[in-house]
Amino acid sequence: MPQDLLIRRARLADLAALLVLEARFPTDRVSRTSFRRLITRGRAQVLVCEDGEAMLGNAVVLHRAHSRAARLYSLIVHPDHRGRGLGGLLLEAAERAAASKGCHRMFLELRPNNAAAQGLYLKHGYAAVETLADFYEDRSPALRMQKLLVAPEPRAVAPPAYEPSTATV
Repeated sequence: MPQDLLIRRARLADLAALLVLEARFPTDRVSRTSFRRLITRGRAQVLVCEDGEAMLGNAVVLHRAHSRAARLYSLIVHPDHRGRGLGGLLLEAAERAAASKGCHRMFLELRPNNAAAQGLYLKHGYAAVETLADFYEDRSPALRMQKLLVAPEPRAVAPPAYEPSTATV
């Protein structure tokens, strides 16, 4: 990671900057109320990427209790800072955040015509698994992709039952 960049957990003090970044995108925005809830609740992690002066991007990871799957709910890089590898850095940080909560896989949805995002996710090991009809506000479909983050723990196999024997060897 370049020395001037920092990826960290979002704080409530970041709300204004998160909303400014979110406003650069025309649809499917995260609201102030939603960001506040995501930052303060235990089953979400909001990560921000900053360069000491400005917020350059963010990622939102959701995970449910008793689930080994996490959802990358959102990943945004400021349009003026694309092409610097920030999306990949945020994605890797999001994966580490999910793994730290015990998640073994991450899934996400994106618009099928978003070639740049698809390329990023494919480069980082994600695979398309299904298309979801009427997914977005405008009723357009979504492509669901997922990645195995860590190998699942093997299931314990019970040892064979011990049967005492009186036979002599």
